[in-house]
Amino acid sequence: MIDQSAFIHPSAIVEEGAIIHPDVHVGPFCVIGPQAEIGARTVLKSHVVVTGITRIGEDNQIYPFACLGDVNQDLKYAGEPTRVEIGHRNQIRESVTIHRGTIQGGEVTRVGSDNLLMVNAHVAHDCTVGSHCIMANNATIGGHVAVDDYAIIGGMTAVHQFCVVGAHVMIGGCSGVVQDVPPFVIAQGNHATPFGINNEGLKRRGFDRAALHAIRAAYKIIYRSGKTLDEAKPELAALAQEHQVVNTFLDFLSRSQRGIIR
Repeated sequence: MIDQSAFIHPSAIVEEGAIIHPDVHVGPFCVIGPQAEIGARTVLKSHVVVTGITRIGEDNQIYPFACLGDVNQDLKYAGEPTRVEIGHRNQIRESVTIHRGTIQGGEVTRVGSDNLLMVNAHVAHDCTVGSHCIMANNATIGGHVAVDDYAIIGGMTAVHQFCVVGAHVMIGGCSGVVQDVPPFVIAQGNHATPFGINNEGLKRRGFDRAALHAIRAAYKIIYRSGKTLDEAKPELAALAQEHQVVNTFLDFLSRSQRGIIR
């Protein structure tokens, strides 16, 4: 179904069964598969491929040679009807790849809203990318990675499968991330290590002085007290009684499976 208000360039291929919502712009040489759905006012500039069971929300800008929803690179994948779900107002730049999920990984790869995925960024199967995130040029996240809201992953950085990147994290360019990165932290290097909290980014996002003080205190408990995580968690819980923002650390640690960067 193609809404009458949509623009489809004559050279584009939109297969029967695709759903194209109002005011979508499909530029030259795009290919849209029969199970794809493109939300209102989304723009596919040119040479974009959308295949598989892929739902793209509203007001997205998708640049040339992006490939969304194609077969993943997991050797166990055997053609099962897995999918990709993309939210609203994302900028998906040239040559970005977002692969469909696997049965073993929950069947879906998700990207939220208001993200910037720069040139050649790769989102592998079964990943979850939150909202307001930035993946810089050539950033790569392996299968099953979770990237929480407002995280920034620098250019040429690779994140290992199953890692969790916490909210408001900033990972410097050319890093290799092999363990989980707690929220609010700046990380850099191969292998990535912590370098304090993302103080400037948090200020720009409206965190007040009390919240910043609590986040610094939590960071010190985790990284400078000499305690194990099991020993640190009760102190974090006590701090969270006074400062709600510290619960972000506790929630993150409850999800962490690979251990945190040290």
